[in-house]
Amino acid sequence: MVLPRALANFNRHVTNPTAGLVAGRAPGFGIVLHKGRKSGRSYRTPVMVSVHDGDYRITLVYGRNADWVKNIRAAGGFILETRGRVVELTEPVVLRGASGIWASPGVRQVLTAISADYYLQARRVD
Repeated sequence: MVLPRALANFNRHVTNPTAGLVAGRAPGFGIVLHKGRKSGRSYRTPVMVSVHDGDYRITLVYGRNADWVKNIRAAGGFILETRGRVVELTEPVVLRGASGIWASPGVRQVLTAISADYYLQARRVD
């Protein structure tokens, strides 16, 4: 069970603008910068992120069909602000890993609680 669509809409308009103030600097969090695949509009989406063997992994708490996931997959890459740095990422793919088995212990607890099995993985542009 991923988080409900109504919560995603609430977060988009209320929580995300506030979280965006710190997510780009706080450990374990980041901001995905992307453009709408139809509108071309710029978006900033706060996410939970971790790095494993040089690959960046982003938790998909709203599932693999979230609009921002579709946008970055269509574009083939995106920008991530994390820990006060800007990282350009490419080749985003959605993978499945049983409730965050790939994640840090704190993130794993959250993912297990909401049964979020999917994550997005991308590599840094060289």
